[in-house]
Amino acid sequence: MFTVHTLDTAPAAARPTMEAVHRKLGHLPGAVALMAESPELLKGFLTANATFEATDLDPIEREVVVLTVATRNGCHLCVAMHTATLHRLGADPDLVTALRDGTTPADPRPAALRRFTVAVLDHAGAVSDDELRAFLDAGYRPRHALDVVLGVGTYTISTFANRLTGAPVDPHLAPYAWEPAAA
Repeated sequence: MFTVHTLDTAPAAARPTMEAVHRKLGHLPGAVALMAESPELLKGFLTANATFEATDLDPIEREVVVLTVATRNGCHLCVAMHTATLHRLGADPDLVTALRDGTTPADPRPAALRRFTVAVLDHAGAVSDDELRAFLDAGYRPRHALDVVLGVGTYTISTFANRLTGAPVDPHLAPYAWEPAAA
């Protein structure tokens, strides 16, 4: 149904963005080739992602948010991709396992971040004062709560687009493949 675009077949408005991704990564991910059908979606996601990457959350904290959204939204590609990122960042394997399993990490700080991210997802941002207080008591600041909202929004775009288009797991991510637990 959706076209896996190349630089030659993509809409003209998507080509500069695709070229920039290819230059940065050395390859064109399948998800990008599929998102190129809507140049605005592709550019919007990549812009939001770059903005999220610039937040005050550290790289592993950002990945906690991303994996929480990805597992909740059932995006096999995002889970594989961001598992690979956590491995590259040297994250604790127990943290990675907990995030992939959708369970609470043992370390209290990422556990609080995951719980708060789940609360943002479950309550469409209208988290209770107690949930916000627990997040802040874990050492986060109000700005971090808003950074989480940005991450949730950014990766809702990605997870929904990847699921809609059936984006494949690129071969180099195969070792990190993931499937949601059976309901």
